[in-house]
Amino acid sequence: GVTRLLLTRIPFFKEIIVSSFACDSCSWSNTEIQSAGRIQEQGVRYTLAVTSRQDMNREVVKTDCATARIPELDFEIPAFTQKGVLTTIEGIIDRAVAGLEQDQPIRRATDEEVANKIEEFIGKLKQLKEVHSSFTFIIDDPSGNSFVENPHAPQKDDALVVTHYRRTPQQAAMLGLELEEKPADSAEDLRNEVLQFSTNCPECNAPANTNMKLVQIPHFKEVIIMATNCDSCGHRTNEVKSGGAIEPQGTRITLRITDPSDMTRDILKSETCSVEIPELEFELGMGALGGKFTTLEGLLKDIRELVERNPFTLGDSSTPSKTEKLQEFIGKLQDVKGKTKARFIMDDPAGNSYLQNVYAPEEDPELTVERYERTFEQNEDLGLNDMKTEGYELEGASAR
Repeated sequence: GVTRLLLTRIPFFKEIIVSSFACDSCSWSNTEIQSAGRIQEQGVRYTLAVTSRQDMNREVVKTDCATARIPELDFEIPAFTQKGVLTTIEGIIDRAVAGLEQDQPIRRATDEEVANKIEEFIGKLKQLKEVHSSFTFIIDDPSGNSFVENPHAPQKDDALVVTHYRRTPQQAAMLGLELEEKPADSAEDLRNEVLQFSTNCPECNAPANTNMKLVQIPHFKEVIIMATNCDSCGHRTNEVKSGGAIEPQGTRITLRITDPSDMTRDILKSETCSVEIPELEFELGMGALGGKFTTLEGLLKDIRELVERNPFTLGDSSTPSKTEKLQEFIGKLQDVKGKTKARFIMDDPAGNSYLQNVYAPEEDPELTVERYERTFEQNEDLGLNDMKTEGYELEGASAR
């Protein structure tokens, strides 16, 4: 037979090599494609909602390392089970049907029950081509070289979701890529990567993952943001830790809230920071709510939720006077969001809290930052009085 090769370019995609083989003796033919480019920096996942017959005619490039799935039928074409192909969605379904029908005569002779189940599944695949009901078609390619046509290009296609992702080490090994060994203590890598470690959900104790990221806050310092999501019960929590040392002095930050836009200011509240709103006679002690990296509006929302969850205002144990007082406070807290002028004070003995200066690097007329010397009690709370970082080696040697 004769194999023909064609180098072509797919619009809004990249170059590919199309190979076509035909045999004059038995009339067998075969077409394959290969990517003419390199393996991409990231993998790609195309998710298409097929709702009409026109969607079945969309062009598809499926490389040999790509996986095709139709979740509604629990159907999957695994990677490396087919050669790369340039076809349509209907063509991929036809190819799957042909592959399943190929060994049906043998199955009927050896195991009729399995053959009947496969025949029933083939019928479902054929029904998909009529698009009596919508279904989802997914192409997942770690090499990033697969493609699903967007007929509306260059406009966005609402039915097609394209997701780029970082390959796992297993996917990279499957593609034959050599992973470069990077130094484990590289600070630059820590800044650019989201680290993940296993933990247990604080609510239901099911296994969960905690994501951790090192973030640089402009005009401040580095912080560590940690977030935990539980797939079992849906509980979500996040916490912020200071990435730097305890400052030589404590910090007191005072913001005069005069405009609703002040609610969008970024706030870093460390676990050692207390919050005060004198106009509401409200004070949140050190350690309450933990570390937070949010906005002023987000922190006020967390304070409101903390007050509403007060057990003495719920159920039969609540008294009308206490409930009314707390409801009045919640109403005043709502009015702070631009309606009532108030002072918002953050006092952090460790100096690791931050409130955004929207005029930076110029002075903010509504923001006051004071540095002060810590008291003995504050140093005791931070564990600094018993901490010795200089000369301890000499003391230890003399004691021996």
